[in-house]
Amino acid sequence: MIVQKYKDMLQGKSVIRQLSEFATARGKEIGYENVFDYSLGNPSVPVPQKFTDVMIDMLQHRNPMELHGYSQSLGIPAVRDKIAASLNARFGMNYTGNHIFMTTGAAGAIAHAVRCVSGPGDEILTFAPYFPEYNPYINLTGAALKVVPADTAAFQINFDAFEEMLTDRVAAVLINSPNNPSGTVYSSETLSRLAQIMSDRQRQYGHDIFLISDEPYREIVFEGVDSPYPSKFYDNTLSCYSFSKSLSLPGERIGYVAVNPACTDAELISAMCSQISRGTGHNCPPSIIQLAVAEVLDLTADLSVYETNMRILYKELTALGLECVKPGGTFYIFPKAPEEDAVAFCEKAKKYDLILVPSDTFGVKGYVRLAYCIDTEKVERSLEALRRLIKMEY
Repeated sequence: MIVQKYKDMLQGKSVIRQLSEFATARGKEIGYENVFDYSLGNPSVPVPQKFTDVMIDMLQHRNPMELHGYSQSLGIPAVRDKIAASLNARFGMNYTGNHIFMTTGAAGAIAHAVRCVSGPGDEILTFAPYFPEYNPYINLTGAALKVVPADTAAFQINFDAFEEMLTDRVAAVLINSPNNPSGTVYSSETLSRLAQIMSDRQRQYGHDIFLISDEPYREIVFEGVDSPYPSKFYDNTLSCYSFSKSLSLPGERIGYVAVNPACTDAELISAMCSQISRGTGHNCPPSIIQLAVAEVLDLTADLSVYETNMRILYKELTALGLECVKPGGTFYIFPKAPEEDAVAFCEKAKKYDLILVPSDTFGVKGYVRLAYCIDTEKVERSLEALRRLIKMEY
């Protein structure tokens, strides 16, 4: 007999993916260049040339078994050492390779981190707006995801609601900064207050409360924005990273968990992750990609286009009278819809070949997400469609 819960999940397919599929189908009708597809957060800039050069050189000169064989279950030791050294140099940490566990992207990192620090019946808190895939990431482990209502004034943290929900059932808090979908970056003030509250509750309840920090947009931060490293603020932090956005490598599925050396059982957690892999299948990410990213750790793709696109859209959206918190990073912007029903607004937008994502699945009603990881020329052409949408419908 098939498992009913997964069968039931077929009725709740990702709204983002459905909209992306609609955009693709519409593009076949009118030409995809005429569809202003703001649905999917797929990086739009090429990988650094050095990454390509490294891949070519390895394929030509390295032992094929080294490149294509299984890596060790924790990841290639030399790669883990290089990642630790890079993090230490950038953020003043003291990681060693033993604190790094290689994963299949940030999703794989979160899958391991959650299972390391929580079990069935535990609660994990996250903050709206949040990435909707956190629901299956957490709930299918047997733990329960609880969502703290949004601070819609700035999309930082609603601390009053957080303190109320931070009960002794909470095993971990999951944050995402820079944030998908709002583009907000948690400030040093926000992280300091978060760490103080969590530290106080650890002492009060007599058990660890871990911070799981989802950081795939860490490198996409705009000029003048305070973008602190969460592990500097709270000892019991597991950082979950992906190279998907920084290097424009989403299809390669490579990332890691970085275990704060000061956290409880820090020397055991990476080894625990290797045991978790036996049950999740997120084991031994591709050796060749581990080796390649290790050679470009201090590089990124040319991410400047995202700030250019953000400025164009923010200026236009606010000029049209839409409320919008200015993003501090990522490639998302999250304006308030001109009506309460964001789904209805996004349906109207389709008439103008604008593909926008309603905010309901992000844990906030009445907003829309635009993923502006598209060519700037297309962003500029979309402005007239936005103007017509607001003029004709509102």
